[in-house]
Amino acid sequence: MEEGRTIMTFPSKFEETLRLHGSRNAYSFVGEEPRTWESVWREIRALQAFLEKRDVKPGDRVAILSSNMPNWGICYFAITFMGAVAVPVLPDFSATEVKNILDHSSSSAMFVSASLTGRIDGYDSESLRNIFLIEDYSEYSSKGRYSAFDPDALPSGTYTVGEEDIASIIYTSGTTGRSKGVMLTHRNITFNAMKGRVIQPIDENDRFLSVLPLSHTYENTLGLILPMLAGACVYYLRKPPTPAVLLPALQEVKPTMMLTVPLIIEKIYFNKILPAFRDKLVLKLLYSVPFLRKKLNAAAGKKLYKTFGGNLKFFGIGGAKLNKTVERFLIEAKFPYAIGYGLTETAPLVAGANPSKSVFESTGPAIEEIEIKINNPDIKTGEGEIWVRGANVMKGYYREPEMTAEVLTPDGWFRTGDLGNLDSRNNLFIRGRLKNMILSSTGENIYPEEIESVINNFRFVVESLVIQQKGKLVALVHLNMEEMEKKYQHLKHDVSHQIEVKRDELLNELQDYVNSHVNRFSRIHKVVIQPVPFQKTATMKIKRFLYT
Repeated sequence: MEEGRTIMTFPSKFEETLRLHGSRNAYSFVGEEPRTWESVWREIRALQAFLEKRDVKPGDRVAILSSNMPNWGICYFAITFMGAVAVPVLPDFSATEVKNILDHSSSSAMFVSASLTGRIDGYDSESLRNIFLIEDYSEYSSKGRYSAFDPDALPSGTYTVGEEDIASIIYTSGTTGRSKGVMLTHRNITFNAMKGRVIQPIDENDRFLSVLPLSHTYENTLGLILPMLAGACVYYLRKPPTPAVLLPALQEVKPTMMLTVPLIIEKIYFNKILPAFRDKLVLKLLYSVPFLRKKLNAAAGKKLYKTFGGNLKFFGIGGAKLNKTVERFLIEAKFPYAIGYGLTETAPLVAGANPSKSVFESTGPAIEEIEIKINNPDIKTGEGEIWVRGANVMKGYYREPEMTAEVLTPDGWFRTGDLGNLDSRNNLFIRGRLKNMILSSTGENIYPEEIESVINNFRFVVESLVIQQKGKLVALVHLNMEEMEKKYQHLKHDVSHQIEVKRDELLNELQDYVNSHVNRFSRIHKVVIQPVPFQKTATMKIKRFLYT
């Protein structure tokens, strides 16, 4: 270790925070009394003593299947500070997926929130010896001796954690079916969080409102580790972030920082902001004039900013591609949004910029000390697969050396599987997933994500998926039928039949609209109704493999 270089491990960085910000607020449920960093430290130590009594040792895997709460981070730190490996499990994984992860990781202990115990009922394995409820660390089931959690206990062991030790194995839900266990080291995650703080300065006065699952690497690194580095406070919701829960929470917390996925802001724009401009003829006409649209968007932006508490300085958007109409609105609304690009395998952040440096349709440049290259770029477009190299790149896939060799080159480059290009200022532009790209019958590359972006701008469309069937492009479209019924409720005779007719008219209109906005080889052959919402990953990407 060079003299003066920071040690990139969780316990080392936590000690710094404790020394500088021990009496500051650390974690809280919205509307409740926050815990300080000092009280969090005492609980971490007591939990380590508890895990020692249950024979948890360095290198053991300990799973966390829980909704977001202050105890989530406390468990995560207790596990990783003693050299054990945290295995965060996404709350929306099915019972089968949860059991597969527990088997594959050979987890010896597990913390589970009371609302998710149904996912493990009936599960039995030789390796999983203890299951605890995360709310109070009480026994859920045990194959060994029983010992109660003592909040005043201290661990007997002294633990030394190295930068290259595995801190976490995160199983990706992905959109390609089979989950993979991504091994991330203390250095991978700590480095990434530190570089996130370079993009957006954060200090002990900042307030995070957490709305994404902590078991996803995006929220885990940037919503748990990054605020810990700064001594900032994170607030959690006791219920899912529906508008009825989120709106009062925003006014209560007045967050300065939020991490979100595109779907959140897209829903607000298409369900609340755009209808206000579209439903009245005069406003609709005004909104179609670019100069006046900018004025209207600026006014809507001020209202939106107040809705989010009025103190927001960073509204991060990642995990999927943002609709460009929505991004244009955010720019004209002067809303402090920032887009980042990353993957679980890169801990996650690869590229990003803060709100003052956002570039339309770009994720910004590579983060500090990370290399990005476009491998084998197309001579005309400059597009190719995005490769990444740096201290954020994973150690590999757990127990999957062949899969690891497929994505990690001998000289340390990670093949992302994403297609993109860099502009003259090294801003990265993502085109889509290599696996999703469709090759037309005449040899052109078709990016379904770009066609879907056009479809999703059309009225009554909630979400869409473009696939290829018998060499033709087909759009699967999920419509907001409630909104349609409300719009046409004035129809007097046989309303359901009339709405069906209107729906068919709308689909024909949608096909014409899309085909007039895309290039010749990206035109849609057929539009098919998707009657129920598409199944999605934790970052609200559609699980394409289920539909193609």
